[in-house]
Amino acid sequence: MKNLLHYTKKYKKEFILAVICIEAETIFELIIPMIMADIIDVGVANGDKNYILLKGCQMVIFAIISLGLGHACARYIAIFGNGVGAQIRIAEFQKMQTYSFANTDRFSTPSLVTRLTSDITTIQNSIVSGMRPGFRSPVMMMTAMIVSFKLNAELAVIFFIAAPILAMILFTIIKNVRPLYAKMQGAIDLVNRIIQENLIAIRLVKAYVRGDHELNKFKEGNANLQSSSEKSFALAALNMPALQFVMYGTILSILWFGGNLVMLGNMKVGALTSFLSYVLQVLNSLMMFSNVFLLFTRSLTSWRRISEVLEEKPIINDDRAKDIYITNGNIRFENVSFKYKDSAKEYVLSDISFQISSGQTIGIIGQTGAAKSTLVQLIPRLYDVTSGNIYIDDHPIYEYTQDHLRDSIAMVLQKNTLFSGTVKENLYWGNEDATDEEIERACSIACVNEFIDRLDHGYDTELGQGGVNVSGGQKQRLCIARAILKAPKILILDDSTSALDTATEAKIREGLEKTLPDMTKIIISQRISSIMHADQIIILDDGKINAIGTHEQLLANNEIYQDIYYSQQKGVSQAL
Repeated sequence: MKNLLHYTKKYKKEFILAVICIEAETIFELIIPMIMADIIDVGVANGDKNYILLKGCQMVIFAIISLGLGHACARYIAIFGNGVGAQIRIAEFQKMQTYSFANTDRFSTPSLVTRLTSDITTIQNSIVSGMRPGFRSPVMMMTAMIVSFKLNAELAVIFFIAAPILAMILFTIIKNVRPLYAKMQGAIDLVNRIIQENLIAIRLVKAYVRGDHELNKFKEGNANLQSSSEKSFALAALNMPALQFVMYGTILSILWFGGNLVMLGNMKVGALTSFLSYVLQVLNSLMMFSNVFLLFTRSLTSWRRISEVLEEKPIINDDRAKDIYITNGNIRFENVSFKYKDSAKEYVLSDISFQISSGQTIGIIGQTGAAKSTLVQLIPRLYDVTSGNIYIDDHPIYEYTQDHLRDSIAMVLQKNTLFSGTVKENLYWGNEDATDEEIERACSIACVNEFIDRLDHGYDTELGQGGVNVSGGQKQRLCIARAILKAPKILILDDSTSALDTATEAKIREGLEKTLPDMTKIIISQRISSIMHADQIIILDDGKINAIGTHEQLLANNEIYQDIYYSQQKGVSQAL
């Protein structure tokens, strides 16, 4: 809770004003039954019309003041509640940006989305809906009880019987509903996961005619959420009838005993009427306060889930960083081993050692699952090595800040990603200050200029989410142009030309060599034709280096390389 209060500091003024308005409104509402008692016991009993009118005007004035305070209170609470929600949302999203891949692997993407949206909305709604009754009820309850004892102490003793019963009911409900709320939020995670997977793979679903399968999977997840929600809210809903049962029992008891007191002359009718008004206020306050507890219980569950995200410590940090910069782009792997989890039995990469000089082009090839992508993801510290070290310009990569290290490296990943917006806006990811000439130069190297004129509005063409309105090859070329625009010291192409024909791929390769000769280039490919011109080729086999050499050397001496080369040559021959 201490951490939650941290996000309220910016809206302290609105919080204080809201509380003042709530308490002031409560006081004015509590005065009205006392005026009503005077009207009955003095004005009506004595037939004094002027007294009745005077007190009636007082009631109207107090009611108007109470209305104004209620409006102001609602406004300040809305600003406070929504502001706190916005602060938590910003903090959580900002925290996610510090995560390494290892951190994000601990949370599923749909769960993070739920924690960033639904869970924060729950807290936000709890503040907006619960703040007024939360501060109003205790004051109203205590004041009403004091006045009730002052009016008739004998009848007020009934509160001491009703209050423990209400407390026991509330405790039982909260104790049982808390784990159900946690289960319900988990069910929301599951539904979000199913929806996200379906929308991302909607083309695959339609291609394989798996709509019915996906629908059944969604129905199952949705039924789980429905069941969890029904159990949670059904139990929480018992709060109201249980409290009403106690409330009406209390009212009947007061009418019974109070009526006897009036008949005996020990209590006036106006006092009994006023007493009943205060009793109703006390009991309504208890009901509202119990609802606040239920809201608090649910928001506490959501806050625990949010706290897991906020308290997650980034596995990769800049604790050992120095004020140094990459100038050349030399890379050296020294006995590097890696596994995704410390508890994993086997290493994904084992004892990797090699060196790349600045400006060299290095090819990496190997069978599927050889950990080629994992290898290059270690260079910008998307994952940290388990043992050994990686050096750039003879400095361990942990001595560079993450921002500088990653800004000096451009990666075009296996899964190409474009964002909603124009072509130019996507290219600006490489360099937001790039001029039109720089954009055209990068696009010329990446062969984007071959198709950009065919798009409806050229560089201003709107791309759908994920670049759905461009082909796979066009998407790859745009991603390569974006990386080139970054002007990095090191360029990593992770199987990023797989959708291109060999002629276009050759043009891109020649463009990189001619225009960016000082840039260190690492190319991962399944096609030997993509890497055969590299200065060195690294063969990975089951997470280990099998051989390093030029195309000619490996073709003459390495069995794995020979198998890949001749099988691809055979495939080309058959195609021809």
